[in-house]
Amino acid sequence: MHSSNDHVDVTRRHFLGGGTAGIGAAALSSLLMQEGLLADDKTTGPAAIENPLAPKQPPLRARAKNVIYLHMAGSPPQQELFDYKPKLQEFNDKDCPEEYLKGERFAFIKGTPQLLGTPYKFARHGESGQQISELLPKLSSMADDICIVRSMYSDQFNHAPAQMLLYTGFSQFGKPSMGSWITYGLGSENQDLPGFVVLVSGNKIPSAGKSAWGSGFLPGMFQGIQCRTKGEPVLFVNNPDGMDRELRRRSLDTLRELNEMQLSQQGSPEINTRIAQYEMAYRMQISVPQVMDIGKESADMHAFYGSQPGETSFANNCLLARRLVESGVRYVQLFDWGWDIHGTGETNDIVKHLPKKCKEIDKPIHALLSDLKRRGLLDETLVVWSGEFGRTPMNEKRDASPYLGRDHHPHSMSIWMAGGGIKGGLSYGETDELGYFATEKKMHIHDLQATILHLLGLDPHKLLVRYQGLNNRLIGPADDPRVITDLFA
Repeated sequence: MHSSNDHVDVTRRHFLGGGTAGIGAAALSSLLMQEGLLADDKTTGPAAIENPLAPKQPPLRARAKNVIYLHMAGSPPQQELFDYKPKLQEFNDKDCPEEYLKGERFAFIKGTPQLLGTPYKFARHGESGQQISELLPKLSSMADDICIVRSMYSDQFNHAPAQMLLYTGFSQFGKPSMGSWITYGLGSENQDLPGFVVLVSGNKIPSAGKSAWGSGFLPGMFQGIQCRTKGEPVLFVNNPDGMDRELRRRSLDTLRELNEMQLSQQGSPEINTRIAQYEMAYRMQISVPQVMDIGKESADMHAFYGSQPGETSFANNCLLARRLVESGVRYVQLFDWGWDIHGTGETNDIVKHLPKKCKEIDKPIHALLSDLKRRGLLDETLVVWSGEFGRTPMNEKRDASPYLGRDHHPHSMSIWMAGGGIKGGLSYGETDELGYFATEKKMHIHDLQATILHLLGLDPHKLLVRYQGLNNRLIGPADDPRVITDLFA
């Protein structure tokens, strides 16, 4: 029997945190049970959770098993790479027509800008006749393996919000990223490696920061793990000085016992997730250095990719991406900074800087696609290339700069996809004669997300988590996003 004054010592925090399994824990437990992640075993005490990263059978037919997403952070100009416009050449240096400017907002353009035709030549390649710029000669040789989408568009024209929209479905921070949703829905094929790995080149992380690969309200096991080819592959995963592997094992065993005691009292699924994270970190001490050691590759392979052990480069990351998907990693995200081509100086000029960036990626991407194809991995690996938005058909010419550059532009952008059930050699969608608006077969960022999820066998409209009273999805709350099946082989 409790005295009538016992409730005085029970604070609201104690009630919410310790009441039965805790209200928040109960809600999460219910969610995990619905998703099949929580075993409902009332005869053995607290419910036991299966490994969150255990591989799961997709509900739909899966055309792809893995994803390699190549993100050119800053956003390359599609007019110089994939979207050739003869009319833009014809009206080069002429004032942009007023109807394009009325009611428009730009990040930096002021007044009436002049149209800018590309200084580079285009040619048709392969049996498909894909039009690709001279800046990408090696990728051009694989024209029949890639599908170029020229009618993508976004809602955002600043870097961080556009990157957040692309990777989380929302322009605000706090939502799970695409890689987190995918590993949440499918798990990982290798339990000794993270399901979601991030590789960064260009000496800068993307403008959206690490939120671009965060897990949001999903358990931390589903967030992206940033790995490196120089120094420690994963920061803070190695044992500190004075602690060997045996001592680390004993420490983890003790910590696990303490966590299991707390689990028996509270039943919180987050405690089991924490246990799983510690165990994953322990296994990663052995598995990650092995897969990240590109020094094991042959000299011929390094020459093929243009990679160099011990350096941080896009070429190294492409080689690593192949090694990671080959080892069973579900989602590999590459970010390469340096594509914000404003034309305010030599370091972001279309003539001086853009060819250098294209040379940095052309050979490694060709090698990655060829290597995956040769190993029989391209059919099951979806490769996506994009920025976060497009660039204007007008010359930005900020502060009367003598250099050539293009401002941020949400209304049209070009991306390409390959492998993983995609129809190679396909040219999808069009922009108007100046390349300003996507006009035919328009494809929104949410449509791209829906299509990627569907290719992996996930239903983009049903992959959801109820959080803060809402059914949250990668593709947003509306039912407008479409799976673009025209892209499928």
